Amino acid sequence: MSGKNLFEKIIEAHGISPAPKPRESVELPIDQTLTQDATGTMACLEFEALEVPRVATKRSVSYVDHNTFQAGFQNSDDHRFLKSFAAKYGVIFSGPGNGICHQVHLERFGVPGDTLLGSDSHTSTAGGLGMLAIGAGGLDVATAMAGYPFHLTCPEVVLVRLEGAPSPWVTAKDIILKLLQLVTVKGGVGKVFEYGGPGVATLSVPERATIANMGAETGATSSIFPSDEITHQFLKSQGREKVFKSLSADPDASYAEGLTINLSELEPLVAQPHMPDQVCAVTDIAGLKLDQVVIGSCTNSSYMDLAAVAAILKGEYVHRETSLVIAPGSRQVLDALAESGALGDIIRAGARILECACGPCIGIGQSPPTGGISLRTFNRNFEGRSGTPSAKLYLCSPQVAAVSAVTGELTDPRSFGQPPKVSMPEVFPVIDHLFVPPSDAPESVEVMRGPNIKPLPKGQAVPETLEGEVLIRLGDDITTDDIMPAGAHIMSLRSNIPAISEYVFSSQDPGFAKRARERDGGFIVAGWNYGQGSSREHAALAPMVLGIKGVIARSFARIHRSNLINFGILPMSFVGDDELEQIRPGDRLVIEDVAKFLENSRTFHVVNTTRGSTFEVCVDLDAREKDVVLAGGLLQFLRLQRD
Repeated sequence: MSGKNLFEKIIEAHGISPAPKPRESVELPIDQTLTQDATGTMACLEFEALEVPRVATKRSVSYVDHNTFQAGFQNSDDHRFLKSFAAKYGVIFSGPGNGICHQVHLERFGVPGDTLLGSDSHTSTAGGLGMLAIGAGGLDVATAMAGYPFHLTCPEVVLVRLEGAPSPWVTAKDIILKLLQLVTVKGGVGKVFEYGGPGVATLSVPERATIANMGAETGATSSIFPSDEITHQFLKSQGREKVFKSLSADPDASYAEGLTINLSELEPLVAQPHMPDQVCAVTDIAGLKLDQVVIGSCTNSSYMDLAAVAAILKGEYVHRETSLVIAPGSRQVLDALAESGALGDIIRAGARILECACGPCIGIGQSPPTGGISLRTFNRNFEGRSGTPSAKLYLCSPQVAAVSAVTGELTDPRSFGQPPKVSMPEVFPVIDHLFVPPSDAPESVEVMRGPNIKPLPKGQAVPETLEGEVLIRLGDDITTDDIMPAGAHIMSLRSNIPAISEYVFSSQDPGFAKRARERDGGFIVAGWNYGQGSSREHAALAPMVLGIKGVIARSFARIHRSNLINFGILPMSFVGDDELEQIRPGDRLVIEDVAKFLENSRTFHVVNTTRGSTFEVCVDLDAREKDVVLAGGLLQFLRLQRD
């Protein structure tokens, strides 16, 4: 009998034994949850709807890190709501300015071997610490907070073997960009990437976290590193060595597949617009003039990242034609930079220092000029995500970004001489007093609701016949940014579903919401990998409010597929290769005997009454998912079970 991999060891430690086979359903107990303000307000409303008096996890943390700009009352009202909710229901609250949820959670709350579910797709960051960390929609996180297990289709486990050691100027960002180049933004769907091999020992925990973070861009369920002596030293630097446990795969562990990345063969890489897998060597496009360089995000805002940036900038000046913006990932990072003197080097070079928050990553501030070129250390470069529809975003390491900010053009950092040597502090500053613990008298806490916080919409049970118009036909790799755009204004409406629903597909088709209301809903038709990117359940919840009855696509991204099911929208996949091309916007589709088909078959017949044709779709749902859809969504399903 073969040994066990990391994924198998963690789920078996959580009572799931033997480990299920890929594509089998798993009910995974959750130790910790995290939410952030852009998705958390809705998750909290959903938790209230479950009528549970207190969170049932070991630890749940509510972060405010997205809408910290607080333009208008909406964001501030949401933050007040989140703070009072946390006090009442047993959640730790991290307020605006404390830092980005993934960076802070890694520093202060992550525990090797624990399970973590977060209402953010980059929750997988904590895999750098040896956690099984999974991003999900807010409703899944709300149910986990209430003590329900997380319903998961068991992924395949893929071994990514790291050989050799990185050459000078090659970083963790280049490793994950190389993986994206190899597997694409679709290649991780239904998989967990588990890292092993001798190259793992060359990476610090923040570097491992960078790789685990951007595993989300492949569509992977999660990414995970072993917990070893490097993990122990990181936790010791945080004053949390007591939570350390050693965790590694058995030497004879088995995997569904494997791939090898030779670190010594890598060079500095960059992802070109408008997808993170459009990767090439920096040397291939060096000399590209830059309007803006932005360093930060949950991917590359650790102390190690920014200390390296500071060392590059020391004694240098940002090019006068280029704006350099830097956002530390946490208040701890900012404090450590200040103590070491590195912050002064960054300031003197001419960088603009932002709050410890997500900000530019989701189009809140620092949007490039019209047609501008922005080089960023972020994880996504989707079209329009920066807040400027015509901008072109390139993704790179902090080292490439810092050198390029000095030269004013995309520059191979190897031309800059030897890279600076940066070491991890033996002890990081601890600022835990800024976290707000839950109230000791929860019954006395009033949850504060502003006028922009609207009641949670309810789904409707699926009718016997689904009938409606094709409201839009889309191509491949449609992101949740395409479905439900980010940016300061639209994101301020995240707790007001009727208002935010007016912006569904607004960047793709400004008339979509109006047409959906006039037609009493209908269908969305798309190509491969529909719904990739953010975990935002608003990309399913708002279409539900508009009356969307089903989505027919060639394939779905994991989290968005789950979100559709959670809100009673049927995800259907084309069986043949050419049906998508035969459908046009305005075609009327009819699916009869829906409940009967769901009960007895994986294949539906869809009649296109406009064209007098019929085609087949696959509805690949397990028994529980079928019941959830038929009930009109997860909340209704749980109520029926309780009653």
